[in-house]
Amino acid sequence: MATLFTKIINGEIPSYKVAETDDFYAFLDINPNSKGHTLCIPKKEVNKIFDLDETAYTALMQFSRRVALALEKSVPCERIGMSVIGLEVPHVHVHLIPLHTMENARFTHKEKLEPEEFEALAYKIASHFS
Repeated sequence: MATLFTKIINGEIPSYKVAETDDFYAFLDINPNSKGHTLCIPKKEVNKIFDLDETAYTALMQFSRRVALALEKSVPCERIGMSVIGLEVPHVHVHLIPLHTMENARFTHKEKLEPEEFEALAYKIASHFS
């Protein structure tokens, strides 16, 4: 059965896409730790990050770096944090989180954004992705 993220990639579930390549997809987390919290995922459905082959793992990190640089240009913050936990959805995903304080990295406080804010933010990040 397809994961939630595979359904997002296939367009069965809407998302706020910020970047896409042939192999990877990045979109805003709809329950963000901070404004701009983005998920980077491989299009190939793999449960655990270390189950990716070395080439795919390296390519995911390169893609995530490009997204993080676009995010950093779009959202004022101290730095972009990166986390890989993977318990919520059985599909590899890298969290890129704009950090203002350590609390943003703890997954205990969530920001509330309106759909229009998500759309504008996704567009802004996408415009800086290269």
